Amino acid sequence: MNIEKVIKSNQALGLETKTVINLMYTSRIIEESVLQVIKEHDISTQQYNVLRILRGQKGVAANLSTVQERMIDKSSNTTRLIDKLITKELVNRQVCKNNRRKIELFITSQGLVLLASLDPITETNNKQQLQKLSENELQTLNTLLDKLRD
Repeated sequence: MNIEKVIKSNQALGLETKTVINLMYTSRIIEESVLQVIKEHDISTQQYNVLRILRGQKGVAANLSTVQERMIDKSSNTTRLIDKLITKELVNRQVCKNNRRKIELFITSQGLVLLASLDPITETNNKQQLQKLSENELQTLNTLLDKLRD
């Protein structure tokens, strides 16, 4: 179903407007599907993103700015997200030994266990969300999305 029908628009949309609305609408559907998968584990999509960033550090400390620059949702309150993850014992925060003004962030073993349990679930969800696209179409979509950001 085309986006005009989905949003019940009575008038034809310009191609650029239609494309932007379609991207935004589709993005929300995909975000909601991810949220449905992870919410039973008592984390938000932004917290999930932080945990994945810290896991990607492979034990090397990350600071707040590193996490912020890698976040998918740049408007997230990263400090608040980190505080919640610390409360849930999924992240550790410590003062750098060499520079007492610097805070270092690490994913905990509990955080790693949580991500390990979520990995197959989110992978299955991702496949379900994209099942209507061929591998070739997925490659093309990624190329086009990369091109839009560059």
